Amino acid sequence: MGGYDKVLRIKFEADYLKHIVYIGATERYGEGFEKEKERIDFELDTIKQMGFPGYFLIVADFIQAARDMGVIVGPGRGSAAGSAVAYSIKITNVDPIKYDLLFERFLNPDRVSMPDIDIDFDDDGRQIVLDWVTQKYGQDKVAHICTFGTMAAKMAIRDVARVLQLPLSEADRLAKMVPETPKITLAKAYAENPELENEKSSNNPLISDTIRLAEALEGSVRQTGVHACGILIGRDPLSENIPLMPTKEEALMTTQYDGRYVEDIGLLKMDFLGLKTLSIIKECLDNIKLSKGTDIDIDTISMEDKLTYELFSKGDTTAIFQFESPGMKKWLRLLKPNRFEDLVAMNALYRPGPMEYIPNYVNRKHGKEEIEYDHPMMKDFLGDTYGITVFQEQVMLQSRALGGFTRGQSDTLRKAMGKKNRTLMDKLKEQFGKGCLENEAFIKGSEEIKKEPKKLIDKIWKDWEAFAQYAFNKSHSVCYAYIAYQTGYLKAHYPAEFMAAVLSRNLTNIERIGIFMDECHHLGIKVLGPDVNESYHKFTVNKKGEVRFGMSGVKGVGTNAVADIIKERDKSGEYKDMYDFAERVNLQSCNKKNWESLSYAGGFDNISDGIRSQFFVPDKNELSYIENLIRYGNLIQNERDMAQQSLFGGDQEIAVQKPKPVVCEEWPSVIKLEYEKSLIGMYLTAHPLDDYRLEIDSFCTRNVNFGLLDQDLTPFNGRDLSLAGMVVEAHEGLSKNGNPFANMTIADYEGSLKIFFFGKNYVEFGKYCRKGLFLYIKGKVQQRFRGQEMLEFKLNSAELLQDIRTTRVKKIAVDLSLFAITEQFIAELTQHCDNNKGNTTLEFNVIDPETKTSIHLFSRNIKVNPADEFIDYLKSKEGIVFKIN
Repeated sequence: MGGYDKVLRIKFEADYLKHIVYIGATERYGEGFEKEKERIDFELDTIKQMGFPGYFLIVADFIQAARDMGVIVGPGRGSAAGSAVAYSIKITNVDPIKYDLLFERFLNPDRVSMPDIDIDFDDDGRQIVLDWVTQKYGQDKVAHICTFGTMAAKMAIRDVARVLQLPLSEADRLAKMVPETPKITLAKAYAENPELENEKSSNNPLISDTIRLAEALEGSVRQTGVHACGILIGRDPLSENIPLMPTKEEALMTTQYDGRYVEDIGLLKMDFLGLKTLSIIKECLDNIKLSKGTDIDIDTISMEDKLTYELFSKGDTTAIFQFESPGMKKWLRLLKPNRFEDLVAMNALYRPGPMEYIPNYVNRKHGKEEIEYDHPMMKDFLGDTYGITVFQEQVMLQSRALGGFTRGQSDTLRKAMGKKNRTLMDKLKEQFGKGCLENEAFIKGSEEIKKEPKKLIDKIWKDWEAFAQYAFNKSHSVCYAYIAYQTGYLKAHYPAEFMAAVLSRNLTNIERIGIFMDECHHLGIKVLGPDVNESYHKFTVNKKGEVRFGMSGVKGVGTNAVADIIKERDKSGEYKDMYDFAERVNLQSCNKKNWESLSYAGGFDNISDGIRSQFFVPDKNELSYIENLIRYGNLIQNERDMAQQSLFGGDQEIAVQKPKPVVCEEWPSVIKLEYEKSLIGMYLTAHPLDDYRLEIDSFCTRNVNFGLLDQDLTPFNGRDLSLAGMVVEAHEGLSKNGNPFANMTIADYEGSLKIFFFGKNYVEFGKYCRKGLFLYIKGKVQQRFRGQEMLEFKLNSAELLQDIRTTRVKKIAVDLSLFAITEQFIAELTQHCDNNKGNTTLEFNVIDPETKTSIHLFSRNIKVNPADEFIDYLKSKEGIVFKIN
């Protein structure tokens, strides 16, 4: 077993592990921890017996170091959360005894293999911890783990074709004959597409050789890579035990063996995982500290917080880890979870297979369905899930209580069920039946419910076999429900700070940004553009509770420039105006390009008069306002530096003329917003379509947008649709036959769609292919002419969106309460009608709330123009509902 030295080392390590575990258990469970001591001692004996105390000590060491360095560490993941030892020394952060998590699910003598503790860190912190581990144990004792990429079916064909110099068009044709199925092989591809197999007999020897050689090379190692999270730590220099190779752009080496073999030769493998949700939590905590001056310890929050459970019960779980899908939101609203166990169960149930049990779980929770147990003894193990078996651990615990299985045998049962090992299952079934019949409590319980024991044993076993198809690890579910609860708590109590963190961590994902911006609107949180007096590097929250865009998110603004702007602001206070900014900021790091980007994005709006165009209009010397400000700033800063070095000190006032901007008009809102989008990746202060909200709400097809059409046209097949959007791209050209064609990409709030025009359609609609036009279009989703299985959105009509209000609005119908009609209301309404005379009929439906009766009124003489001013007035009046036409 490694000799006396190894035994002695394990003994010393085990003694020290027991020492720190007892200290930690006292902190976790209280003085004496009598109830938990038996479990902890059992785990310690198992760990010592299997020779792994050093493993736990190393993991606890770097996790504590991570926390000391301010890195957010996850509560655990996988079966490691079932260890009370790991919980006591703060490797994990969920109590396995409280939640019935099992140690043998993680480690037991019947499964002699290395323990596997996966650790989640926040994305930025992962590298910090890895650097610490490298420094502590030595660079020669730490390495990444290699991965091998193999030739899949398509890649084998393409690689062979390239070597044989088969024409690219033929190589593409052959590769595309392989179905787009995960883990497809050439043998499976032949079965699905016999035409590919026929190519083996092709008259072209290059084609037949390509297929033949691809078969031979399929599955061969093609390239090496680096494991995303696997790290190797050794006691001795790793080169003494395993071949190493350099890692591209990194000092740390990489093994030449992959993860399957490093453990077999006795080396310690650990998974350092970066979890974006932990980064969001960390960023949110930083935002709370910045905006409210409050330090939150996320690991000590109450697990019975009413506001948090209300958030889950309402389904307000956008951006909440593991709980943000539409289906999950629907079930949460029905379930109305009010305890942590509900979140744990939903995390396990909402996946293919067990989803069919969610209605039963919901109905049983609310008393709409009777909770049944096959045997009275099962209530202790299934009570939290209302009699429904959800977790592997529940089966393991029941097998012990009913059938007398040992800890190791119960884990063997779990594995046998999961792998559908029929031989082993039959053996275990016999053993389970024998144990149940010898269990007096089981026999007595069967008699109480008047069931024949052998038949009951068969039913329980059959249910377990069916359950094995979807069995889930409770330890993993508890850990991830815990993270979900933490994010839910932050969103419930600090919504602005939480959404700022979410936006910061999704800056590169425009689709997700749009979803989160909508969520901010739903929560009533304003999202403001960048500002040199309020913005930091990332999204933050100002003193009014508004989210402020980070300056580092503006394209063309370097991190050094942002750092210097913030540093100077923190040192000497906010910038008073543009001259103060020019006088104080570091003009070496904050150069002309940075100034221009900040100007376009609105970063100077609050210290100038808000007209962004003035920064770019040249004066009589052909210099822009930005160039003049930078010159002015350089003069002031140089004079100040010279005065400080002067013999007479800096008492003399410097007189430098302040440049004035050229008087000019502001850009139209469309151009202003386009500049904004190009610099920060989205429309932030407004959207170009906002001016047409009335038209969109009144005349466009509900719940349909270009984003949905672009994803999949199938749900809309055969439907006539009315849509509105802005042309963001347009192109005209000639086909191979010399015929003209055009295409345009039209976008709305949710996404964009590309539409092509050929022949008659080009003649009719080509004039609308102009970037920047706002269009109202009608069309139909139908089969494409030359590809009957392909669908397209066929345009039937198009109009300029700005003309719609004039041509299509015929009537404004207003519903209002009888009690809302006052002299003041009549005077205001008359004034607005006089100011907005037009051709649109105005109708009223006056409702008496007490008698529920109504009267319909309209004016033959007064007609209005549905301009923004009039519409905004109607929107501003409480108790008024109106609709167009």
